Amino acid sequence: MIRDLSKMYPQTRHPAPHQPAQPFKFTISESCDRIKEEFQFLQAQYHSLKLECEKLASEKTEMQRHYVMYYEMSYGLNIEMHKQAEIVKRLNAICAQVIPFLSQEHQQQVVQAVERAKQVTMAELNAIIG
Repeated sequence: MIRDLSKMYPQTRHPAPHQPAQPFKFTISESCDRIKEEFQFLQAQYHSLKLECEKLASEKTEMQRHYVMYYEMSYGLNIEMHKQAEIVKRLNAICAQVIPFLSQEHQQQVVQAVERAKQVTMAELNAIIG
């Protein structure tokens, strides 16, 4: 247990002048002034913390708005990716049905063209995107 109250409640603001021969004596007026100063200090701290809290709440709202926006974009891209995958699957099925009706020479050309179409490079993607 802490017996020394100065360690538990350190005096960090406005220490009173200490005269070694005399004990501390505060008048009511001095005590009221001290309480008033402490109250004003706490009020200023409260105001500062309140402003910081409002700022953080505003930032939180903005972050949530961005999160929702990115989530919606991600969801839309995911849907589009699945849609494109389904289109590819269907087009491959159509090619597989049509290729046998072509002449042997044309079959080889179409199969080679399809294989070339599957080999998309990063440079080509960047050219398409950018």
